[in-house]
Amino acid sequence: MGVAGPSLSKLRATRSAASPGNFTTSLLRNSTRCPNYPCSRRETLRVGSHALAYAQTVAAVEIRDLVVRYGSLTAVDGLSFEAPAGCITALLGPNGAGKSSTIEVACGLRPATSGQVRLLGRDPQDPVVRAQLGVMLQTGGLFPTARPLEWLTYLAKLYPNPADPADLLDAVGIDPGLRTQTRRLSGGEQQRVKLAAALLPQPQILFLDEPTAGLDALARRNLLDLLRKQRDLGKAIVLTTHVLPDVEDLADSIWVMSDGRIIMQGTLAELTGSSQAISFTGPMHLAIAGLMQALPEGYVASETQPGKYVVTGNPTPQVMATIASWCAQHGVMVSELGVGSRTLEQLLIETSKEGNR
Repeated sequence: MGVAGPSLSKLRATRSAASPGNFTTSLLRNSTRCPNYPCSRRETLRVGSHALAYAQTVAAVEIRDLVVRYGSLTAVDGLSFEAPAGCITALLGPNGAGKSSTIEVACGLRPATSGQVRLLGRDPQDPVVRAQLGVMLQTGGLFPTARPLEWLTYLAKLYPNPADPADLLDAVGIDPGLRTQTRRLSGGEQQRVKLAAALLPQPQILFLDEPTAGLDALARRNLLDLLRKQRDLGKAIVLTTHVLPDVEDLADSIWVMSDGRIIMQGTLAELTGSSQAISFTGPMHLAIAGLMQALPEGYVASETQPGKYVVTGNPTPQVMATIASWCAQHGVMVSELGVGSRTLEQLLIETSKEGNR
């Protein structure tokens, strides 16, 4: 398993269990796949000493009724989730929703309290499956005094069929000849080295926790392009992020968590639909509760960014007039009052506010 963050003892154990020889594993890449994935042929992979074939009805990642507890705290509460091959699946939700706990259990780094996890149709601890995982967590994953190429070259020795470390560093925008220790790299550079480490085993499943955190605009764009290429190779990619434009750019399927549960799931088009929202700009921190009282039942008003407001619900002329009238009565000068398609950010804010009522 290519993990940006495990102990070296775990990596050694993975190698010793998964590298008795090179042989062929048949994998039906058209199994429960993303409809955007164009290829339906049977393909061959080299993963270790056992043949692994999973049927058309098995998702690359399948979780059923997962529960994760830390003492009296329930972090994940009966969650069911799946991610197909050849698809980028986004797992979204506020901090504390249970996303990281779900990822850690799914990739075998944390035990579940109850429930079932299957990767490529098998247990996450299966050595053959672990050889097909790449994991990038928010913290850890780098040896502080090693240079990037030194670190990846060391990790490559732990896998049965690794990619070339220098090529991976090139792919993520890090000079393989860089002599700087990883602890002295910028946050964005460290993120890119961690992604390269996750790609080392040439995995069929990638778990990425906040992969674009700390990246500048160019590095972010390059990383998104790299993930698209991995998807087009038939990889199953599961990512968590708070950078919603990344989700809108990348995700084939979106799952939204709250309080340890999945509360909605679908494509971006399915979740945002053809629904529209009213937006306007005004002074920061208006008394939204007062505006809500003036609006008809079923409408939700929120300040999505300082001075940026959205009202979701059927955008009728009467509702537009109500907003303008309320602002005038309270001496609020507004601009850019208009109607547009609802964004993913607006949907999540609306859902969060409804859940807190």
